[in-house]
Amino acid sequence: MKGADAEARAAAHLASLGREVVARNYRIPGGEIDLITRDGNVLVFTEVRQRRNARFGGAAESVTPRKLALMRRAALAYLVREHGRDDLPCRLEVLTIDGPAETGSLTLIPLDG
Repeated sequence: MKGADAEARAAAHLASLGREVVARNYRIPGGEIDLITRDGNVLVFTEVRQRRNARFGGAAESVTPRKLALMRRAALAYLVREHGRDDLPCRLEVLTIDGPAETGSLTLIPLDG
């Protein structure tokens, strides 16, 4: 599966930060959240992006405004479907891996709003 190695490494990294992995690859029509973790009482929705080389830009540059909008939509759907409400403490972030999934440089980018 494409991206599975990067997502596995991302999940391990987030767990090493003390987070509980709640769900992986949460899908709704038109959107997906790669990882959902719990950081204390806050749910964190994480998009994982990996680029083996920078020929077409780094991993962070591959996150488009459309992707962020779809991510927000999927996060809202998760909150409503799984918790019955949309006002729980939560945040969005992007975890990038530049280079090979197993050894590339990791960066965690919090998203505002």
